[in-house]
Amino acid sequence: MAFPLIPGVSGSDTASGPTIGNFRLDNGMEVVVIPDRRAPVVTHMVWYKVGGADEPKGKSGIAHFLEHLMFKGTEKHPGGFSKQVAELGGQENAFTGHDYTAYFQRVAREHLAAMMAFESDRMNGLALTDAVVDPERNVVLEERKMRVDNDPGAQLGEEISSTLFTHHPYGTPIIGWEDEITGLSRQDALDFHDRFYTPNNATLIVAGDVTEEEVRILAQESYGKVARRAEPPPRLRPQEPRQRASRRVTLADRRVEQPILQRYWRAPSYRRAEAGEAEALDLLAQILGGGPTSRLYRTLVVEEKLAASAGTWYGGTALDETRFGFWAAPQPGQSFATIEGAAERIIADLAANGVGEAELERAKTRLIAEAIYAQDSQSTLARYYGATLSTGGNVESLQSWPQRVAAVEGEALRRVAQKHLVDGHSVTGLLEGLA
Repeated sequence: MAFPLIPGVSGSDTASGPTIGNFRLDNGMEVVVIPDRRAPVVTHMVWYKVGGADEPKGKSGIAHFLEHLMFKGTEKHPGGFSKQVAELGGQENAFTGHDYTAYFQRVAREHLAAMMAFESDRMNGLALTDAVVDPERNVVLEERKMRVDNDPGAQLGEEISSTLFTHHPYGTPIIGWEDEITGLSRQDALDFHDRFYTPNNATLIVAGDVTEEEVRILAQESYGKVARRAEPPPRLRPQEPRQRASRRVTLADRRVEQPILQRYWRAPSYRRAEAGEAEALDLLAQILGGGPTSRLYRTLVVEEKLAASAGTWYGGTALDETRFGFWAAPQPGQSFATIEGAAERIIADLAANGVGEAELERAKTRLIAEAIYAQDSQSTLARYYGATLSTGGNVESLQSWPQRVAAVEGEALRRVAQKHLVDGHSVTGLLEGLA
């Protein structure tokens, strides 16, 4: 997952864009302003630096459950404000990750003040009753049933994560384990809200037809009046011990129509990596499986016709150690073992012999191009900033990203492949059908 090219910063072949605003309110809330004058609309997001990996032991799913309950109303707006957002012609939603929870609206610029008033109100005045909480718990349980229990691929994903992270909370599903969701209470939600939903643990991102000064004034009038309720604890999670043996997870289900092979290694995120490592891992993912010209796709799909599709994934935006992996969908009649062997040869060749200069430059160009294209999406830029600032990064780290990618040398890719894609330190997941 690449970091974006930020407007206002020039990459190797890009022009400068508008300047990004960045400041803090007196209560500790950080604010980022991304001007975009192309249309009279704004994307308004509030990111809390808390997610599924910050939950108390035995309370898995409470971060996601609270996300649902945040739409149920406050003392000032007992019915929630979704209806008001819709009446203003806006859109809203929220999402929970392992490291953050975010709430967002997209509205016409003249309604930005109303969004800030609504969002700051539920930061400070969430009102919950058992009559609201109990039915919503059933909604979450049904969501888990639909998204996980009825989806063999999602079930395998949970098993892979819990096998890759046996000690770190990244191995716990964000939605939570069913038996623990069942036990979540109104008081659990309120305690979690009071502990983490405080302005000094939040970041406001506003992207759109606004100026930094306009946002500053509006934010001070709304969020600035919310007092700090708590000092969030240090985000010190139990770290994963060194893996000493490869692990395999197999799930067979009659509903599986397309078998899938996945293999993951633990790898450092941008926050945890040594200088240049994360950028090299991003480029390594591009070269190994970033599209039809990548090594895995070209060999497995085009040349040897072993797989119908193949690719790689690197989740660089994480607070702690993250994952690097590849996947492939076998062609009918091809075995997992054959594809595994071919993929292992491709990775071993790169780790031994590195990459060519032309291949490396193409990968850099693709990453930079993806970042440039991201500037066309107001909401995508806002998400890049929010995720980065919620996982230990800052505006400066985003601004310097293109230059850091451009500076990566081919030898760095060989080193990270040798260091992190270690034989015997992976988790392989196999999803197969039943006759």
